[in-house]
Amino acid sequence: MAEELVDIPLIHRDISWLSFNHRVLQEAEDPAVPLFERIKFLAIYSSNLDEFFRVRVAHHRNLMRLGKKTQKKLEFSPKHIIKDILKIVNGQQEHYSKIFEEQIIPELKRNGIRIRRRLELTEEQQHFVEDYFSNHLLPFVQPVLLVNKMVQPFLNNAELYLSIHLKRKGKTNSRSEYAIVKVPSDYSPRFIEIPSEFEGKKDLIILDDVVRHNVSQLFPGYDILDTYSLKLTRDAELYIEDEFQGDLVSKIKKSLTKRNVGPASRFVYDRKMPNDLLNYLMETFNLERADLLREGRYHNNFDFFKFPSFGLDYLKNNPLPPLSYDALEQAEDIFAAIDEKEHLIHVPYQSYESVVQFFEQAAKDPDVTHIKIVQYRVAKKSRIMNALINAVKAGKQVVVFVEVKARFDEEANLKWGEKLEAAGVQVYYSFPGLKVHSKLAIIKKEKNSEHQFYAYLGTGNFHEDTAKLYCDLGLFTSDERLTSEIARVFNFLETVKLPQIEFKHLLVGQFNLRSAIVAKIEREIEWAKQGKEAHMILKMNSLEDKEIITKLYEASNAGVKIEIIVRGICCLVPGKKGFSENIYAISIVDRFLEHARVFWFKNNNDDELYLSSADFMRRNLSYRIETAFPIYNEEIKQEIKEVLKIQLSDNVKARIIDEFYENEYQKVGDDFIVRSQLETYYRLRRQLETQKV
Repeated sequence: MAEELVDIPLIHRDISWLSFNHRVLQEAEDPAVPLFERIKFLAIYSSNLDEFFRVRVAHHRNLMRLGKKTQKKLEFSPKHIIKDILKIVNGQQEHYSKIFEEQIIPELKRNGIRIRRRLELTEEQQHFVEDYFSNHLLPFVQPVLLVNKMVQPFLNNAELYLSIHLKRKGKTNSRSEYAIVKVPSDYSPRFIEIPSEFEGKKDLIILDDVVRHNVSQLFPGYDILDTYSLKLTRDAELYIEDEFQGDLVSKIKKSLTKRNVGPASRFVYDRKMPNDLLNYLMETFNLERADLLREGRYHNNFDFFKFPSFGLDYLKNNPLPPLSYDALEQAEDIFAAIDEKEHLIHVPYQSYESVVQFFEQAAKDPDVTHIKIVQYRVAKKSRIMNALINAVKAGKQVVVFVEVKARFDEEANLKWGEKLEAAGVQVYYSFPGLKVHSKLAIIKKEKNSEHQFYAYLGTGNFHEDTAKLYCDLGLFTSDERLTSEIARVFNFLETVKLPQIEFKHLLVGQFNLRSAIVAKIEREIEWAKQGKEAHMILKMNSLEDKEIITKLYEASNAGVKIEIIVRGICCLVPGKKGFSENIYAISIVDRFLEHARVFWFKNNNDDELYLSSADFMRRNLSYRIETAFPIYNEEIKQEIKEVLKIQLSDNVKARIIDEFYENEYQKVGDDFIVRSQLETYYRLRRQLETQKV
């Protein structure tokens, strides 16, 4: 199969991801997006990019260190990929600066908010900034003179610094010297309100410029010639030499302590920095050209998440308060309501309260004997976790599988695991070489020697905070076809013994997920060859797996119509002659993050529809415990289909995915605007109002 996969057209996953992040930047550029939301998208773009460099670019750097012999075995050159990445990102950074300087700042000014540079300050503002520096920042700026390149201070991960070009006072022929100063954004807000000379207006100064204005205080024997900002991000990988020997949890804990002191993955600097200073810093901090990334005057722009709004709510999105799901939230007995029929919730359009109550009622119900759940990412303050602790106190058996290899949530998950264990919960942790990514929970009730199981299956984590921002689907069911197989998944997680009975309904990673997906694509191919209706609609976050892409190309060539809604990575090339002429792909980036995975196989008008925790990525299909679950309820199935049709009709926020990464907006049905997230919300709202009548 490997030889067969090499010759198909593919977009490298990291180049495709950069195209996705460009779609985020497009939202910051869109004048139809409210101003403060545009600023938020600047923050999202920057936060995404930071993680990308700490993970993906660091990965390519590690591959470069393996040597040429090993690199020859790779399907791509890590050196060339890094070169392509830096070229694309440099272009995006210039675009970013242009948006901020030419659109955001003028628009803020039109709304009475000015961001002041230090040379623009009035005398009163200068005094305020000097007092603020002395009273709040002086102990934390950590000035260091880089004497003869012998002093090499440690640059903390993702913290801001100013590099200073200075000369000794009173010496006409003194040579240039350099220093660095920390911008203490960990001790102070990044955006500081200063007195305005105009009544009713708001003036702000960015923290970096407060330090710039006062830097001469730190080097009294020098003339300050100029200052330039810089930042270093570090490799975020947890390097565990052997996951299969010893205590994996303790190894992860040990590795976490080293994450912020890892090797450089990116050195960001002001693009106006002169080459002499840049070369000096490269030598001082042992940097290579491939480590460098030019940006504008300011870095750590994820701090725009905290940009002050001054109560100007008209510059934000109109609120879309989550709709109640009364069938469960208002039910006296949530389990009786699930017995009556299956229920599907759409978050964040609908409230997450029904999921929380599912566990809170289970903790109190005297007939509930067991609760089991998989936790991949957990909210810091979690009513679900508290319900599990209360359930143990009530004498119930509670099992939680905690995935401690969920990137950047390892520490939080470990803390929750320890807290649950201390309360008496039976906690199981990560498998070596394997992640558990399923979104499953099951509850057992016993009464009069009879038992009944209730389950929740979702496309997103049990996380009360992200449920306000991520578009996910969740199913409540007591269908024995599903609950019996969910119990089988938990048996494997607890005992690591392979199930004795094959999965017939669930598609489970490590067992039948990959083979079942391939088989369902092959079935559509057979329908097409017979001249029958052959059609698939696939929605996911990422599409990268080569085997699946090859099979989709085969399906396209056989005449299968394939529509793809993919938020992020898409390595498949849609519309490519001879490969994918029957494949059309879009991406939707809007106020909420599209996170649900839905696989709709038309199956010659005998539809099969699955929801899933899994993307079509090699890691999901080969190295994780994932779950895709069928929708058997015809009413729910129709509901999901309608939402997919709305998304495919989006002519406001949908971008076309193609091999040119241009992210052109989809234009369908131009006579009527369809913005799918708003359409979905109001569709559900109409349903709610109809039910109340």
